[in-house]
Amino acid sequence: MKILIIEDEKQLVKSMAQFLRQESYVCEIAYTEQEANEKIFLFDYDCILLDISLPDGNGLRILEKLKDHKKSDGVIIITAKDSLDDRVKGLNLGADDYLAKPFYLPELSARVSALIRRKRFDGNTSIVFHEISIDLLGKIAKVNEKVLELTRKEYDLLIFLISNKNRVVSKNAIAEHLSGDDAELLDKFDFIYSHIKNLKKKLAEAGSKDYIKTIYGLGYKFSA
Repeated sequence: MKILIIEDEKQLVKSMAQFLRQESYVCEIAYTEQEANEKIFLFDYDCILLDISLPDGNGLRILEKLKDHKKSDGVIIITAKDSLDDRVKGLNLGADDYLAKPFYLPELSARVSALIRRKRFDGNTSIVFHEISIDLLGKIAKVNEKVLELTRKEYDLLIFLISNKNRVVSKNAIAEHLSGDDAELLDKFDFIYSHIKNLKKKLAEAGSKDYIKTIYGLGYKFSA
């Protein structure tokens, strides 16, 4: 799952990104409104953590642009403890949740997880697709109750494919989802082929049918 942190307090950003990466999220960072605008219109994010006060503008303008362009990224606004007006404005503009500073990092992670479940999985804490089941809270995937020993990238890939089931996802989209900003530095997709191959092998060995179809020239599709 990919997160964009839009925040100018560098020490806070460092703490947020470090904690969320330990929770298996891919994190990208924008310190200004200009940097944020460049990223949000190039990429899609599962969750955007949006500070209202930025050195070159107001985070509410970013929120307005997101909604004007009908972007579906989940948004949690971050405000000062006494900024009730900003919270109300943000929610009225379409933000999904808010968090007042100072906050505990475990609460931040819980809010992010809950938002992603609401946006992508209708609020469910688990996913079931035929013999495959995934515990979104425990980050455990099973085939016929047999636990799959997946790497973080393989788990993220499985979630991404299932959440886009019956749709073709391009290699570019997978690269961006798994690697964030680093995807721009990759001119080959060998790492995607490797992750797909390993995931298919582990699913098959656990007794799953082959649901990951290669759509030549386009990408992959997860379907029965």
